[in-house]
Amino acid sequence: MHEPKKKRRTMNMAERKPFLGDIKTDHDLERLLEASKGKRPTEAELQEQRISFAYGNAPASAKSITKDSVRKASQHILLNA
Repeated sequence: MHEPKKKRRTMNMAERKPFLGDIKTDHDLERLLEASKGKRPTEAELQEQRISFAYGNAPASAKSITKDSVRKASQHILLNA
């Protein structure tokens, strides 16, 4: 026999986002963000971001794909602009 389905409890937005209460400003983070506003990323930082993006979008079932394997593969891929 099948068990009866449990009734899903609906939540309102405030219950789903408990962090919407008192938000405390992190002044150190605020200063870092302000200082970084005009900074342009280096080519190495952009390359690392691309690698991270590719790794993050790899299927979870692909256990052979590691961040290092993506890094190595990226060295052999050339894009024509």
